[in-house]
This record gives sequence, C-alpha cells and structure tokens, in this order.
Amino acid sequence: MQLKWLEDFLALAQTRSFTRAAELRHVTHPAFGRRIRALEAWAGTPLVAERGGGPVALTPAGENFLENAAQLVQGLGSSREALRNAAGRQARSVSLATGRTLARTLVADWLVRLRPVLGGAEMQVLTRSLQETAHMLERGEVDFSLLYHHPVLAFGLNARQFTHLTLASDRLVPVSRTDARGRAQHAFGGRAPTPYLAYAPTLALGRLVDDHLANNPLAPALARRVECDSPDAHHEYALKGLGVAWLPWSMVHADCRAGRLAVLGDARLEVRFDVRLYRPKRRLGPLAESVWQAFVARG
Repeated sequence: MQLKWLEDFLALAQTRSFTRAAELRHVTHPAFGRRIRALEAWAGTPLVAERGGGPVALTPAGENFLENAAQLVQGLGSSREALRNAAGRQARSVSLATGRTLARTLVADWLVRLRPVLGGAEMQVLTRSLQETAHMLERGEVDFSLLYHHPVLAFGLNARQFTHLTLASDRLVPVSRTDARGRAQHAFGGRAPTPYLAYAPTLALGRLVDDHLANNPLAPALARRVECDSPDAHHEYALKGLGVAWLPWSMVHADCRAGRLAVLGDARLEVRFDVRLYRPKRRLGPLAESVWQAFVARG
C-alpha cells in the first residue's frame, strides 16, 4: 500500500469527483482510477460505489475507511515533520506553498525584503493549485500558504487550527494590447463580441472571472478565443493582441503605464481580491517564526 493511494482516496472523498480529484492530485483521470482500484485491491473490498450521473459515493466500507485513512496520512505527516526536526532541516529552511502567479509577483518581491531575516537559510517555494496549497498546509507539509481570498474561493481552513495575515489587495482588470497611437486594439460594446482569453475553470482566478461575468449586468459580450490555465501565458497572449484578458494589476501595471496594454471599461468590470498568508496556530521553528514576525511588523 502506498501513501499516495490514501491521499488520492481522501481527495476523492472530498471532491466526490474522479475528474476533480485527479486534477488536485496532478495525475491523469485513467491513472487516478488505477490508483483507487489498487487501494481497493489492497483493502480487499470496494471503497467506491458504482458511479451514476451524480457525485461519486463511497461504499459503507469506504465511509468507515475514510477516518482511518485521514488519521494515517496525518500521522505519517507528523512523523515526517518530527524526522525533519530531528535532522535540523527546519532550522535551515522555511517552506511556502502558493500559486504560480503569486510566486512570480508577490513572493519575488518578498524574497528580496526577507533576505535580512533569512540570512543564509533556504526558502522553499512550492507552486500548486489553490486547493492543494491549502491541503499542504493542513497536512503539515509547509510552514505557510499564500492564498487568494475572495468569497467565491472557499477552501475551508479550520480557524481553530490556522491563522492568517492579509498582506496585499489586488484586482483583476480587463486589458488589451494597444496600437501605434496608444489606443486599445480591442474594445467592449462593438457590433461583434470582443475576443476573449479565458482561464481554465480549474484555476482560482478563472473562477473569480467566471463568477464576476456571470453575475455582472454590465458584463460585455465576449467571444472565447483561447482557454489556458496560466495567467503568465495570457499576459503574453494579450501583449500579442490575441484578445482581452482579465489579469492581476500587480502583473500588468508596468505594461499599462508604458502604454503596451490598456485597461478597458471602468472599475465595475474589475474583480478585487485579497492575498492572505496562512500558518498553523501551533508554534513553528525559530526561522519560520522570525519570518512570520517580519510580516506582522510590516502589516
């Protein structure tokens, strides 16, 4: 039996979807299904009921096994943490889980400011989806998680076990490449829908934009031209004039001020959100506590 099988099973029990669980575990749908079947073979009984048209259901044996699986994963995580402590790893490194866009923008700036605190120590930056980033903190795999915060992006960290600081506010703005005169190549409200660079639905920023457009009476008519799960890629596509993209202001402000990109519409088309740094309430290693105190002092 492999630890990853238990983690797969917990992801499936949480999402009740093979497709979503496979995405969270960063494996293909067929590979994820094989791993669940391998766990059932080890258990000697089906853990997942036959799937119909709705959410995946666990068998009675699967429901009984769920709590044990969670305890096993937590126990192994705690054992690994104890081993890392014994080896002195935590005294020489701090670990942070976050998304790719935040790693490129906010974290890059912070690493410069944190150099006096870190000294010669190592900062481990791991990039994952928003849900997996939160789960890594829950499983004790990292010291901190840096996450987007918005009512649409609920991920359920237990407030009795974790605390947070709001470190930044940002906004998603619709941007278009400019022409030689500095005017936006694309505009809203024309006769034809505006070419649109859409995020994949698995991306946190994509869920923010989709919710905003679906519930905003001023949402423009859009024609999807590209779907991608990388804001960095959308940034490049927008610069090449392929369409309008909703991108973080922290990513595009330099291009907008330089006249390479132009913001379309007004503030009613923007999506505002916060960036929060989460940590366990239990005491961390001395270096991690120093990093936390540096953020507390900054705030």
